Amino acid sequence: MHCVGHGVCQHESWIVMAATMVTIIFVFDPLGGKMAPHPPGCPEHLDSNNSNQLLTGLKTAAKSVWETRVMFCCCCVGQDDNARVAFSSAADLFSTYFSDTDLVPSDIAAGFTLLHQQQDNINNSLEPQEVITHFPGQSQEADLDAEVENCHHYMPFAAAAYGWPLYIYRNPFTGLCRIGGDCCRSRETEYDAVEEDQHNCHFASILKTTGLQYRDFIHISFHDKVYELPFIVVLDHRKEAVVVAVRGTMSVQDVLTDLSAESENLELDIELQDCVAHKGIAQAARYVYHRLVNDGILSQAFSVAPEYRLVLVGHSLGAGAAALLAIMLRRTYPQVRAYAFSPPRGLLSKSLYEYSKDFIVSLILGMDVIPRLSVTNMEDLKRRILRVIANCNKPKYKILLHGCWYGLFGGSPDNSPTELDESNQRALTQPLLGEQSLLTRCSPGYSPSDSPLDSPTKYPTLYPPGRIIHLEEESGSGRFGCCSAARYRARWAHEAEFGKILIGPKMLTDHLPNILNQALDKVVADRTACVSCPGQGGSHAAVA
Repeated sequence: MHCVGHGVCQHESWIVMAATMVTIIFVFDPLGGKMAPHPPGCPEHLDSNNSNQLLTGLKTAAKSVWETRVMFCCCCVGQDDNARVAFSSAADLFSTYFSDTDLVPSDIAAGFTLLHQQQDNINNSLEPQEVITHFPGQSQEADLDAEVENCHHYMPFAAAAYGWPLYIYRNPFTGLCRIGGDCCRSRETEYDAVEEDQHNCHFASILKTTGLQYRDFIHISFHDKVYELPFIVVLDHRKEAVVVAVRGTMSVQDVLTDLSAESENLELDIELQDCVAHKGIAQAARYVYHRLVNDGILSQAFSVAPEYRLVLVGHSLGAGAAALLAIMLRRTYPQVRAYAFSPPRGLLSKSLYEYSKDFIVSLILGMDVIPRLSVTNMEDLKRRILRVIANCNKPKYKILLHGCWYGLFGGSPDNSPTELDESNQRALTQPLLGEQSLLTRCSPGYSPSDSPLDSPTKYPTLYPPGRIIHLEEESGSGRFGCCSAARYRARWAHEAEFGKILIGPKMLTDHLPNILNQALDKVVADRTACVSCPGQGGSHAAVA
């Protein structure tokens, strides 16, 4: 017994040591954590050349540290050229984003908690007329009905592109049985168009999700690498369309594509200035474009159905790629349409955003964080976290405990002071964190607005694609992302409404494709049931 107990203790010791090593790898900062307000080596005490050399050296060292961390996390990804570029881009983003702050995870958690309650306090104080701007006209309402119906029709194609993992997730008890008969079956000649699906499980789940026959599919690719996304091409006879559905984020390779957030110029045959887009998504869209055009996949599809029009769909990362694909293909296919479900905000330059309104529709659910996610919005979130935790006078443990209770059970949001002004500055004698302890810049006049992420060339302000339909949750609905209890209404929205990241229990669950699909089912059912109700058009708010 003594030997067995000793062996168990040894085993646990190795686990503790391994956990400690991993923690050190990700937490330890070899460049030093906080810097004194005026350290002797601070660039303000050096001449211009030495200052530039020091800053360049620090940036290079910080990027190297983050690149090592990213490569450690993504050790399963191959070391090809695209992967190395993605490692460098992700490291550059992280090192730049965290270069001017010194926050620990509990600081961030406290900041999220305070922002969530501050946000709810503001929403509760708004009058109804401040929320609903004006009522739509009949033409807008008719257009909204048509586009919501189109979104409802094409959403299963976007979901099908995820293959069997999403199908099993949506049908945890029966999914495996439903597709099990087709998995591991020997591939027939009709399945030659399926790429990198050795056991046919992806194809089986796609057939179940779309309800189509195998002969309707032109090409299915589950080839998955950095900047190279899986996609499917199918004939939709009901809408008379050739549908291209691009898969969203599901692998480490896709995450690296997401994190390549620099801007990249697009070479387009259109008369627009400033044709700039998210680099990683642009690379992924370009890969699918070459496959569709150079490999003759679209030509094959239109040879079967020459009268059909082209429709591009996708969810999340796939939505961004589908939107960029539509822009790239519009010159060849003028009638192209795209439906982007929960697309990332940081996708298109202002000119491309305006251009895309004619043929792209985006659908966003509730508080979904991804359509509000961009480099500039993340920088804004960082500033808000810094400001709110620096100006709060409550102990951190009280903030976190109250935040957990509020998030789980609701109640009244905390009214702790989160902004310094003349009235509460004297009362704030022991702030949660001193602002100087959060900022690691040398200059005493430094403010978060000096962040390097504000660079207009590398990280410019980017926008979501096309016109936006917002499925907005009605008050009194479910609190924990349970779509069966929630009720939503559809309305046209302006991109500015998604210019700030919102904190709440549903900011992540609202992005899940199955939750979006359930909400869309409810909206369509409600609108269909009330289509003959008098004055129905006045019940949906719209923003021009």
